[in-house]
Formats: sequence, C-alpha cells, structure tokens
Amino acid sequence: MDILLVAGLWLDASAWDEVAAPLEKLGHRPVPVGLPGSASATLDDQVAAVLDAVDAAPGEVMVVGHSAACSLAWLAADARPERVAKVVLVGGFPASDGSAYHAYFKPQDGVIPFPGWAPFEGPDAADLDEEARRDFAARAIPVPAGVAEGVVRLRDERRFDVPVVVVCPEFSAAQAREWIAEGESPELAEVRQLDLVDIDSGHWPMFTRPAELARLLAAAADG
Repeated sequence: MDILLVAGLWLDASAWDEVAAPLEKLGHRPVPVGLPGSASATLDDQVAAVLDAVDAAPGEVMVVGHSAACSLAWLAADARPERVAKVVLVGGFPASDGSAYHAYFKPQDGVIPFPGWAPFEGPDAADLDEEARRDFAARAIPVPAGVAEGVVRLRDERRFDVPVVVVCPEFSAAQAREWIAEGESPELAEVRQLDLVDIDSGHWPMFTRPAELARLLAAAADG
C-alpha cells in the first residue's frame, strides 16, 4: 500500500527520510508529500497537494499526518473517503469544521517562523539533544500565515467510516482516550474504528524513533 507521509509545521518532506527506508523494507511504498510553502500559500493549496498525492496513487492509500498536519490527513479522508483506506495521526488530533488550521503562533510579515524551543520544553522535546535541536531549527521552514489561519472545512460524513490510528508520543494512549471522551476532539469521537498506540518519544518521533515509527505505520497498513 502507498503510505502518504505529511509532516507538521516548519518541516518539509525530508522529515520522513529516516522513516521511509525502513517502511520500504517492511514492504510498503512511502510517499513523503511536499507541501507548498511560499509566503502566499494557503491551506487550500496544501490540501490540494495532499489530494494530488492521493489521486496519483494506483490504489487505496494510508495517509499519515504529523502534528498540525493531522488535519491535512483528515481533510484527505473527507475529500476522498473512497480512496483513503486508513488515516494515521501522529502526535495530534484533527481540527473541527469551521476552526482554524493552527492559529497558535502570531504571524510576522505573513509567515510564522520557528519560535525556538521555549514553547516545547518538557515532554515535547525531552528526547531531542542539542545537536538535534540545532538541526531542526536550521532546517525549519516558516509557515505561511494563509496556511496556519486557514479555516478547516469538512463536508462528507463518510470520513467517519475511515479507520483511524492515533500514534501517541508525548502523551499516552490512555490520556488521548480521556481527552476524546471529554470532548477535546469531536471528530475522533465520531470515528467508527479508532485505535490508539503508544510510542516512547517526544513530539517528533520521525527524528528520535524513526524505525519504531516505521514499524507502527507498517502494522497500521497491514492491519
């Protein structure tokens, strides 16, 4: 099965390099998705890039979204429920219809630069050493304001029939279940087949636990 890999904020498709190789060895075709990142790019532009990758695949796909891009993966399931066989959400929940994609950081001159590590101190970045942090900051791509402030629009209730796996890094599967039960993810509360799995990592397991993440993704695709 083709596994489309969509990275979160400040990252490009190369974020999946260390996950793609073991996924191939496990018998799958990883497809890291490049997202439009110019200052004028919009959320619709990024959704279109993911849908182009879905449409280009020879058959059904599994779409993996990391962090904020969990919403992009879910938007793909909404737009192509007949083509998306499964969605995997790594370290995040999808935004609800009518809410902003990721309006947590204030834009500067039309983009949101990487804000440094202060907002992520604690479980998010605990497993990133100083070298990994420097590498991340050096490769970070400013997020267009038109993406972060774009409004999520969900239209097809068949998305709830698409199986979903939540990979839980800096939070546990037990915590995620509790948050969903408390109403923090109305979308996931409606999913008919929802599985949650733990991974012992911070928020960026593609850098700190790539082989383990690849095994979890392969298991989701095979399952």
